[in-house]
Amino acid sequence: MQTTTPIPRPALVLGWLGVLPFAALALATAAGRLPHEPAATGLLAYGVVILSFMGGAQWGLSMLAPEEAMGRGLTISVLPALIGFACWFLPMRAAFIGLTLTYAGLLAYDISSARAGIAPVWYPALRRQLTGAVILCLLLGAVFGG
Repeated sequence: MQTTTPIPRPALVLGWLGVLPFAALALATAAGRLPHEPAATGLLAYGVVILSFMGGAQWGLSMLAPEEAMGRGLTISVLPALIGFACWFLPMRAAFIGLTLTYAGLLAYDISSARAGIAPVWYPALRRQLTGAVILCLLLGAVFGG
């Protein structure tokens, strides 16, 4: 008997395709292949955009939650965009660290959403993979782009 539900192929493929800009920009920042500042700025900008997207995913899940839990979920779902926006105005290294911490916090919340039956059972496995890769890229940005 299978104890886990496999990640649907479209979610897995599209999720990893979304990680490619993180990886390319982090490597460009670390290796200096692009002019240093534009690569780091691109990485930061993409991190903010995708963080907002992830908050939007939580918004969608929260609308499916029971009404008594909906307000909390909707409130939490707007935080990634607000925090990402605030990080944009920080010094580069602090911004990358802020994004890293926010992605980690959102991962924890996404896992709890799945445990509460709000998100699909496969969602934590996908989010662990993708968030792990994103955090590694953002940390590279903090080290080499800050």
